[in-house]
Amino acid sequence: MPRWSGAGLLAALAMVLLLAVPGEAVVRAPKGGTLTTGSAPSKALGEDIAFNLYLPYGYETGKNRHPVLYLLHGRGDTMQAWTRVKDTLDQMIRTRRIPPVIAVMPDAPWSERGSWYVDSRYTGADLPGRPVETALTRDLVAYVDATYRTAPIREARLIGGYSMGGAGALRFALVHQDLFSAAVVLSPAVYTPLPPSDSSARDYGAFGSGAQKFADDVYQELNYPALLPKLDADRPVRLFVAVGDDEYANPAPADAHHDLDFESAALYNAARRSQAVSAQLRVLDGGHDWTVWSPAFEQAMAELGPGLSVTPPAGLPAPLLGTAAADWAGGVAAHADGTVTTGFAAGGPVAGQPYAGRLDAVLTSTGARTWTRQLGTAADERLYGVAALPDGGVLAAGYTKGDLDGRHPGNAADDAFVARLDASGTVRWITQFGDPGAADRLYGLTAAPDGGAYVTGYTKGSLDGPNSGDKDALVARLAADGTLSWVRQYGGAGEDKAYGVAGDATNLYVTGSTTAALPGTNALGGLDGWIAGYAADGTRRWATSAGGPGDDRLNAVTVTTAGLAVTTGTSGGDLLAAAYTSAGRQRWNAALTTPAADEGAAVAPLPGGEVEVVGYTRGRVGVMAGGADVLTVRLDGKGEQRGAAQFGTARDDAVDPFAEPNLYAAATASGKVAVSGLTYGTPADGTAPGNGDVFATTIDPSTGLPAG
Repeated sequence: MPRWSGAGLLAALAMVLLLAVPGEAVVRAPKGGTLTTGSAPSKALGEDIAFNLYLPYGYETGKNRHPVLYLLHGRGDTMQAWTRVKDTLDQMIRTRRIPPVIAVMPDAPWSERGSWYVDSRYTGADLPGRPVETALTRDLVAYVDATYRTAPIREARLIGGYSMGGAGALRFALVHQDLFSAAVVLSPAVYTPLPPSDSSARDYGAFGSGAQKFADDVYQELNYPALLPKLDADRPVRLFVAVGDDEYANPAPADAHHDLDFESAALYNAARRSQAVSAQLRVLDGGHDWTVWSPAFEQAMAELGPGLSVTPPAGLPAPLLGTAAADWAGGVAAHADGTVTTGFAAGGPVAGQPYAGRLDAVLTSTGARTWTRQLGTAADERLYGVAALPDGGVLAAGYTKGDLDGRHPGNAADDAFVARLDASGTVRWITQFGDPGAADRLYGLTAAPDGGAYVTGYTKGSLDGPNSGDKDALVARLAADGTLSWVRQYGGAGEDKAYGVAGDATNLYVTGSTTAALPGTNALGGLDGWIAGYAADGTRRWATSAGGPGDDRLNAVTVTTAGLAVTTGTSGGDLLAAAYTSAGRQRWNAALTTPAADEGAAVAPLPGGEVEVVGYTRGRVGVMAGGADVLTVRLDGKGEQRGAAQFGTARDDAVDPFAEPNLYAAATASGKVAVSGLTYGTPADGTAPGNGDVFATTIDPSTGLPAG
């Protein structure tokens, strides 16, 4: 059987097409990109930089801009080494695992091919130092952006390399965060604190100084342990580190930790502790060769490639709310006159308001009416809901560990509380309630038609008969004057919590989670989500579980203009939304899925029976900003997705350190959606008080992004 070269195989396939019998199936060669060569002038070097270039299929006739991969070869190799990944790129682009990318594979002949991709300070005549790092990161990148249809933003560039090239890719990503957002680091020739005595890193002058071919202080200055503390966390770097399990084993016991599998693990564990880096490590079967680098490159591109974008991410608008201490989002309400009231828990004084200590509850209104009110005790107060009232006033709910209403002296357990403020921010009443000897918390709030409130949460005590288990879900009704009208406790043998509540004139809907079957429901496995329907007097009419065999939770619910109860949360790590009739029949369900965690936290009604679901994602829906991003999904009245987007900062947004969403939404009178949530990042056009702050913005449902 003949063996074909790549060119011979393509020629043979072309002949098959020419000789094909009419009417019979024709096997066509798959469409692939092209390899060519080029050179870029370098002012730093005083000579050209040669490179191989991969252009994706359709580049010549297209108009789109493309992300760029820069791929660095190992010591002694040439720019030809990386051409073997062409088929991998063709296949991954063809199957849409990655976007169509350009790949630039520069030649690095300097220091007799042992440059380590740094600016060498060695002045010896045998291997004179050259500014290789400057030439590749500035001259080459500038030339590629000027010559090809690229996007000159960091989100559109990835740097990769193996062995010496892996060390170079790591350094470029850490030092040049303005240029690169991600790095593929394969079997990197990095050593800490110094290379072993037999390492070639000592032989080529890359880390030299003057006449000294290798200088300890120069190497340590340029190596990653010195770089990680200097990183800008607002320019996140994604690292994919891979190494073989059959790397060279140094026979000297003192140098065993310099084996590259050891060094790769050390790099990974140092990098993952930086707030500016998200790192992954893979150990593959193989040695220091392409049996490892080829599959590792494909795995790395599958992980990092989808995050490449020629469009910069949408950020959070400034200013943020909060203090220099830890702050938490606590709710948002939209009023008919355009005023928006945002609630949060603050670890310090806000807008000159008196600070009581630890966490205080804060409400601030902007728009037609502007005011700020801070409520607190020497203990913690957390807000978990804000609701607008027809008279311009506002309701707020949460929990306190102190005596917030002045009628619970000596309280040391979590108590539920609801407060009503008028249109000017004056407190009209505060109602605090709960089992004196147990924890009671409120997590959900909605306004009742008479100006009172419905609230949900949990109790570890007995507020409506004996407790059924560890925690029982609670539902309560407060009258317009703050009087507690009724409390209903709902629980089984496990831990039961209620997170969301919504209603209309005759129906009330409550959602939450349970670790075991609630009365009237079936256990599905793991943590289950649930939704229950109540009458206005607190009579439970129906209840049903939601989710699958994994962990599920329903965080919020709203009533649409078509009268359906639409809830959102998570099921098995994906965002879940579902609609129910007033009789408890599921009308539709919908999911948004990425390979990473996605969760719905809030849902707001839109005209025509549509809803805007707001949550967070660690995956890619639009353009990734970094960490967890705010996620918006618009669904029509039948649950069909009409749009999805993500936005945020370089750090986590909309989710707390316990992987629980901290995000709220409310429909505005203008058809937009007011959103408020937690962020650990910094707006592109502003500053952050620090330690977790609160953002407030308005979403345009047509784009899913901040309205500006």
